[in-house]
Amino acid sequence: MKKIRTLVKQALKNGFKSKPAKGYKYLHQLKRGSLFKTPSGSKGILLDSDINARVIITETPVRRNPESYLGKKIISNETEVKEVI
Repeated sequence: MKKIRTLVKQALKNGFKSKPAKGYKYLHQLKRGSLFKTPSGSKGILLDSDINARVIITETPVRRNPESYLGKKIISNETEVKEVI
């Protein structure tokens, strides 16, 4: 029990740090206007990245009612994406 308490205190003190998967970046690491592709296959353009990322989704692999997935969206800055060059 004491070891668990020590681990929890260290984790809270140091904070949570994560890395994107190999070959991916987080949205907040891209420049404005960058093209990206998500692991699910959606493609888009990064407009702005403050607390959350404002993007325009241009393509989606969703076949049923794709119109609801396209256009301006607000998604997490921590979304893993591949930059399209």
